[in-house]
Amino acid sequence: MVSRPGCALREAETLLAAAAEHARTGIGRLVLLRGATGTGRTSVLEAAAKDASVHGMRVLRARCSPDDSAIPFGAVLQLLGTVAEFADLAVDGDERANAAGLWRVLRSYAERSPLLITVDDVHLADGASRRWLVECARLVDRLPIVLAVTERSQYDVDPPVQGLTQGLSPALVTTFTLHPLTDGPAAAAVRSVFPDASASWIEDCVRAGAGSPLLLRALLDDLAGGGHPVVPVSSAALYPGAYPAAVRWWLDSAGPGTTEVAQALAVLDEGWDQGPDPCAPLPGPFPALGIPSLLAEQSGADPARVAGWITAMTGLGLLRTDPTGRTRYAHPLLRDAVLTGVPAARRRAAHRANAEAMLHRGAPSELIARQLLLAETVDAPWALPVLQDAVALALREGRMDDAVAFLRRALNEPLSDEGRQQLLTELGSLEYAAPGSAAGIPRLTEALRLPGPPQERVRAAVALGTALTGRGMTRAGVEVLRSLYDALGDRPDLVRILRQALLQLSDKDQRVRQEAYERLTQAAARSPESISTAGHAFLVKYAVTAGLTSAREAMLRLRGLLAQPADPLSEPYLLGTAASVAQWADELDEAERLVERGLAGQRPDVLHPMQEALLHTRMDIVAARADHALLPAERPPATAAPTNAHAHALVALVETGRTAEAELLAAAFDLRTAPESWELNRFLYARGVLRATSGDTAGALHDFLECGRRQSAREVFSPVVTPWRTAAAECHLALGVPREALALAEEELRLARVWNTPRTVGRALRVLGTATGGRRGLELTEEAVRLLRGGPAGLELVAALLALGHRLTASGESSRARDALREAAELAERLGAVRLRDLAEEALRAGGARRPAARTGSASLTDSERRVAELAAGGRTNAEIADLLHLARRTVETHLTHSYRKLGIRRRGDLKSVLKGDDAASIARVSDRESVR
Repeated sequence: MVSRPGCALREAETLLAAAAEHARTGIGRLVLLRGATGTGRTSVLEAAAKDASVHGMRVLRARCSPDDSAIPFGAVLQLLGTVAEFADLAVDGDERANAAGLWRVLRSYAERSPLLITVDDVHLADGASRRWLVECARLVDRLPIVLAVTERSQYDVDPPVQGLTQGLSPALVTTFTLHPLTDGPAAAAVRSVFPDASASWIEDCVRAGAGSPLLLRALLDDLAGGGHPVVPVSSAALYPGAYPAAVRWWLDSAGPGTTEVAQALAVLDEGWDQGPDPCAPLPGPFPALGIPSLLAEQSGADPARVAGWITAMTGLGLLRTDPTGRTRYAHPLLRDAVLTGVPAARRRAAHRANAEAMLHRGAPSELIARQLLLAETVDAPWALPVLQDAVALALREGRMDDAVAFLRRALNEPLSDEGRQQLLTELGSLEYAAPGSAAGIPRLTEALRLPGPPQERVRAAVALGTALTGRGMTRAGVEVLRSLYDALGDRPDLVRILRQALLQLSDKDQRVRQEAYERLTQAAARSPESISTAGHAFLVKYAVTAGLTSAREAMLRLRGLLAQPADPLSEPYLLGTAASVAQWADELDEAERLVERGLAGQRPDVLHPMQEALLHTRMDIVAARADHALLPAERPPATAAPTNAHAHALVALVETGRTAEAELLAAAFDLRTAPESWELNRFLYARGVLRATSGDTAGALHDFLECGRRQSAREVFSPVVTPWRTAAAECHLALGVPREALALAEEELRLARVWNTPRTVGRALRVLGTATGGRRGLELTEEAVRLLRGGPAGLELVAALLALGHRLTASGESSRARDALREAAELAERLGAVRLRDLAEEALRAGGARRPAARTGSASLTDSERRVAELAAGGRTNAEIADLLHLARRTVETHLTHSYRKLGIRRRGDLKSVLKGDDAASIARVSDRESVR
């Protein structure tokens, strides 16, 4: 057995030893040991008995129990019946005469030797014995007798019996109270048995011990066998089961009323822990729920007694109040032990009763729903709305696992076909998005089979089509959409929605895409008015990727379409398509506003093809701004095939100098087995960038050409998506094959001039200038720099400045070359483009120039970052800044994130002092220079 913890027991033993010593001199005393169940009262009596025997005292013992409470003088007979000469003692008739006779027997026995009389659990003694003991207490001060009794002093729900010493003068009794264990001594007790245990494991044991020496000792006995890296939360994991037995003893000692309330609280507490994330913050405050009255209602107890019991048990350490105000057991293991033996059907019924009682008290829906997770079907009008409210709250707070749990439970309630279809679509959509779950597609298939209203069937079909396409089954996904065309012949508006979803999903498969756009083009040629606004937007996007239109023309057409009245069901397709084209057109702020507007209309619980498209465009915008630091920070999850997110992350890792991490990411995919898709093409291009940077020029050329072959097969010719021609041209130049490089660069410039944005044309001019060489090459490169200065100041401008520096160096214009290279290095530094910065500095060193001083503080901020930082320092909110500068809120957040990093601060409140200090330092430097002049 584990040694008992705490010094309070030793103090009690010392007290009894002193009383025994006085008794041996003829001065007796009543010593009353009080304490809650499990605080060690019995252990103290046993130690005192052992010590008294050693010192020559006779010991008479009695241990009271509820079974003996109906037998008059049962406890006294236990005391005296152990003495052989008094073995035939009997009591009957008059209690007073019997008491006097028993007292004479005791006196005669005490005359032979000092006595220690121990009576354990005197509160359970029969009435006659209690009265006899009280009378003895008045007389033992003249006899060599120590009367040591223990009494349970714990607040119970059932009204307590009168205390033994209530009618005695305090002068006649010495009382000692055994208090619960505090955390320090409890932790020391655990450490004495498990010296190598971690601090968190010890803390868990202390919580499960709940301030009770009895429970802690039992727990340590169960854990002594080893094999518990964490403290269990279920009693079934404990062997030999001393802990649940101790909890059972505690409940039995407390009485049936307390047991009912304790189990009612355990059921309530168990319900709060339901759901995948029991630690998620829940609405409060919980005191308003009236937990004492709720427990009283469920157990049939007096509410005032229940409230007192909760207060008392919290003081003892068995209960605790969590940060949200919930009354809970100190540890889940304690709660489980309290529920041991309670039938499952009774627990389910209690959870249902809790839910309904909480509903009537106006509790938050999520609290009620967590109780329903453990209840059987309610079949009442209130149950389904409660669960749906809980789903909505979980979705708003981003707790998808909780939403799934509530939706699954909602399916157990009686539902109409329409209601079941709606829930299955929502549940299937969430399960599809859950990592490792295979339940999504079967749920959505079941939803589509139900005979719900047309709009619900379309919603289910779009979700199922999106899920199938996301799993690489694009053909099956679009066939799901087509399967409803005939059934919805009288709803052309819904058929248009299906066609728009089909167009978006077709991007995942080359042949499906060709078929879809052929049909759309033919329909537009026959009857343009039959094509929806979103359909016309898809045609614009198709023309853009095919290299058939300019950015200006495309944006004019799309802005005209956006100005038309929008069908709510079609609007996501229009917004997503327009956002994608706006990003290609370098209208990044407009693209971002369209993305945020589109995402605001998306529901996380319903799969929609445009949600993924909008998120892709958001990443494209970040990359176009060269905000590469954001992309690796949002490392994409592992998937079977590479995605657009993986492609962006790979390029970002390369550009920020994290080549080793980029190599690991690239090696995670076998592209030979990856299904055909535009995302695979993007990843091929990104891997080519990595290989070119790492010196594998031949491998890079293969990736770029393969990307181009696949894109051309999809009729995606414009370099606005993946500029593979110029990338391959640079590889040809590195391999000494300038003719192929020149042909590719000229073809890209031709296509870029059709689209006619600075980014695409500038890139093509730069590479063509390098391939051409000589004076003409220099002119082309200078034209590239001029063009790129008029667009987003991204990596293309850095690359063009770097190329210009090389061209100028080759032509003997060293001073102009150093200026271009310094500008390239500074811009790369501001953008966090480590690779290009290193190349610029290397070129500067090769030309004999010193490394440019790195800009720090506010001088390192871009113009946009500085404007945003100054407004934030002035007290503007992100929303206000976005409105003032006509930016999306996410753009404002991005600029602030970069500013914090560059300025070396963490809080918004530091902006003002840092910007002010840097400005003062800058003014001082200017003044110094002026005074020197």
